[in-house]
Amino acid sequence: MKQKDEIFSKIVLHNLQRERKILSRYACKNNKGVRKYPNREKTPDRENIRPTFFHDTDKIIHSLAYSRYIDKTQVFYLIEDDHITHRVLHVQFVSKIGRVIGRCLKLNEDLIEAISLGHDLGHSPYGHDGEAILHKLCRDNGIGCFCHNAQSVRFLMEIEQKGEGLNLSLQVLDGILSHNGEMLNKEYKPNCGKTWEIFEEEYKKCFTEENDGKKIYPMTIEGCVVRISDIIAYIGRDIEDAITLKLIKRKDIPEEIRKTIGDSNDKIINALVLDLIENSYDKDYLAFSEDIFKALNELRKFNYEKIYHNPKIKTQSHKIENVFKQLFEKYYQDLENGNSDSPIYQYFLKEMNDNYQNNTDKKRIVIDFIAGMTDDFFNTQYKESFVPQSYGYSL
Repeated sequence: MKQKDEIFSKIVLHNLQRERKILSRYACKNNKGVRKYPNREKTPDRENIRPTFFHDTDKIIHSLAYSRYIDKTQVFYLIEDDHITHRVLHVQFVSKIGRVIGRCLKLNEDLIEAISLGHDLGHSPYGHDGEAILHKLCRDNGIGCFCHNAQSVRFLMEIEQKGEGLNLSLQVLDGILSHNGEMLNKEYKPNCGKTWEIFEEEYKKCFTEENDGKKIYPMTIEGCVVRISDIIAYIGRDIEDAITLKLIKRKDIPEEIRKTIGDSNDKIINALVLDLIENSYDKDYLAFSEDIFKALNELRKFNYEKIYHNPKIKTQSHKIENVFKQLFEKYYQDLENGNSDSPIYQYFLKEMNDNYQNNTDKKRIVIDFIAGMTDDFFNTQYKESFVPQSYGYSL
C-alpha cells in the first residue's frame, strides 16, 4: 500500500510539473479546477492521478445523457442515410478541432475536451427545431425559457445520478453554458474571475430571460476555444451533408468564399484553424484575420439561407410540433393524475431522488424528460401513446 501511494504521488506531481512546463500562462491548469462539493469526490482532486478536467471528461462520457447522443439530430432529421452527421459525431469533431487549437496555443486540452464532449447534452429530439418548440412550450405554460446550453448544464449538475449531479468543475460547466455556437465574433476574450455565485446567476437567468444564454462568455480561454470550434466543426460538415442530400451543390457556395477558405469541409477547417492559431498565438484572446472572418461570416449566412432555413427540410415541422405538444400535455396530465404507469414515471421519475421530485415544477419535469429523449425514443413514445396498437391474432 505504501509503495502504491508513493507511485501515485509521483504521478500527481509529474502531472503538475508537466502542465507548468508545457502550458501557456493564459491556460487554465487542472489544479485551478473548482468543484462546488469537493468532499463528494471519492479521491480528492489533489491526490487523483486523473487531473481535474481529465476526470470531468470521464464523468461526462459515462453519463446517461452522453449515451443518448447516439440518436440525436444534428441538422438533418428523418433521413435514412446513416452517413449523415448525428450529434454524437459533432461533439467529437468539436473536441478534435478544439484540441488541435489548444495544443498549438499551449492551452489545456483536458478542459477543452470535457467542455466539447458535454456541450450539446441538452439538445432535444429534432435538434434546433425541437429546441425552439420546447422553448415555446415553456413560454406558453409560464415556466420561463428553454435553451440547450443551459439544459446541458442542468443534466450534468441537477439530473444525472438520480438528481445528485456529477459534481463537475466550475470551469467545465461554465464552458458548456457559454458555448453558444450560433454567435460568431472576430475575437473571443474570456470573462475571467467568475465565481460559483456569478455562474449560478447566469445559469438561472437562462431559464427566465429570453436569449440570455447568448450574452454569456466563458471564464477560460479554453471555453473560448470550444465556442469557436463548435462553429468550425459544423459549418463545413453541414455543407457536405447538404450536398450528399442534394439540397445544395458545391458550386452554390459563393466564389469569394471558395477562394478565401475553400469549398469543402477539410479545406474550410484547415483555413479557419490555421488562421485562428496564427492570430491568437501567445495572446490572452482568440482572433481571426479580417479576410477569414469576413468569409466565415458570409459562409454562415449562406448556410442559414440555403441549408438551415431551406423549406425542403421543414415540410414535416408542423407534424413534429404537434407531437411535442401532445406528448407534453399527456405527460403533464399523467403527473397531475398520479399515473404511475406513465412512461414519465417508468423511464424517468422513479429513478429521481425526492429533492428533484418534490422541488421541481411538474411542467419543468416534463420538459426535462422530453429534452433528454433521442429522436427514436421520442417517435416511439408518440406511437405508443396515440397510434392504435395491434392486439395480434388473439387476446
